[in-house]
Amino acid sequence: MNRELSEEMRYPDNPLSQLTHAVIGAAIEVHRELGPGYLEALYEETLCLELAERKIAHVRQAPINVSYKGTPIGQNYVDVLIEGKLIIELKAVEKLLPVHKAQVISYLKSTGLTLGLLINFNVPVVKDGIERIAL
Repeated sequence: MNRELSEEMRYPDNPLSQLTHAVIGAAIEVHRELGPGYLEALYEETLCLELAERKIAHVRQAPINVSYKGTPIGQNYVDVLIEGKLIIELKAVEKLLPVHKAQVISYLKSTGLTLGLLINFNVPVVKDGIERIAL
């Protein structure tokens, strides 16, 4: 059993930890209402509605610049960017795969941010579908 405490548990008063907790609460509410089985786009729309209701600043489909050896090569889009501090990548899949985690890590590297949440809504209990990814 991994006994390492998450940052949220070690530093519960940290603003980023509080923000992460609030976003997870919003995701739980969305899942409580919709349950599993819908397309990712519907969860994205509904999560953004819930975030707005909770007055959590966010940008849906936030563009991020991608560079190769310092040369800009294009843009990609983060599902939801929370207060310019937290990346949210949403999925509605049978199982999260390593490529999904790699996607979040790539977004973190491109933005210079340090924390992302990978949330899979296609699970019986959404808290079991949430992965915290930190650089």
